[in-house]
Amino acid sequence: MSEQKPVSPWKYKPWWCQPWSIILTSVALISGSWLLFKAIWLTILVSIPVLTWMGFFVLVWPQLMIRSGILESYQSDNPQ
Repeated sequence: MSEQKPVSPWKYKPWWCQPWSIILTSVALISGSWLLFKAIWLTILVSIPVLTWMGFFVLVWPQLMIRSGILESYQSDNPQ
């Protein structure tokens, strides 16, 4: 009996939607806000939605895809 390795949801996403690009974009937006405005309150206002977006797509979304079983059905429909 062979053990199946878990399917990675990142395998089906383009390069600009990979964890490294999401994290890099988030860091750039927050850093850019600070460098441009030098106002901590504005940087915090920018960082709240950016960190929420990043957290969802890097932590929550992959788990939802794995638990839903969508990836397994996609993989069986499109064998590689």
